Amino acid sequence: MTKPLPDTLPEALSAPASAPVCAGNLETPAGKTAAQSSATLTYQVLPEDANPAGNVHGGVILKLIDTAAGVVAMRHVRGWAVTASIDRMDFLRPVYVGELVILKASLNMVGRTSMEIGVRVEAENLLTGDVRHTNSAYLTFVALDDKGCPRPAPPLIVEGDAVAERRLRQALRRREMRRQAIAEERRG
Repeated sequence: MTKPLPDTLPEALSAPASAPVCAGNLETPAGKTAAQSSATLTYQVLPEDANPAGNVHGGVILKLIDTAAGVVAMRHVRGWAVTASIDRMDFLRPVYVGELVILKASLNMVGRTSMEIGVRVEAENLLTGDVRHTNSAYLTFVALDDKGCPRPAPPLIVEGDAVAERRLRQALRRREMRRQAIAEERRG
């Protein structure tokens, strides 16, 4: 029987002064496909979501993207997962008040405890039915145990899925570029 998630993250996550001691479960769970964790979320944009120019505020889109990616991460690990970074966020076209925002989120790559999730955002004009690609983002999430410590994430199974294999190759290239950028920053 699956235990329901508590209402909030453990106190260890909300108390930075007393970081949890991490020496827990290092057993790797069984692998899953991207399809088993993918998610599609929708949201109708309302006037309170607008910026002064009358378009949807970028922060609203970012929050929706983070939420969609979080659903994928938690589905994949069947537990807690938190945002570690937003690698890239492209604003391609504006989203307007009254439109339906469609967020398609999918797992691209899984490391030992981290996961890269890609989110494609589309806007649908509900009056005409026109749909356009408005945003894309790549986020990294980390799986956490009940003490707030990183824990192994299930491996990503991509064999036989050409789209998942392509996304994995692209994610590995992005990871290498991130690592190089971090190394350059540290060298100062």
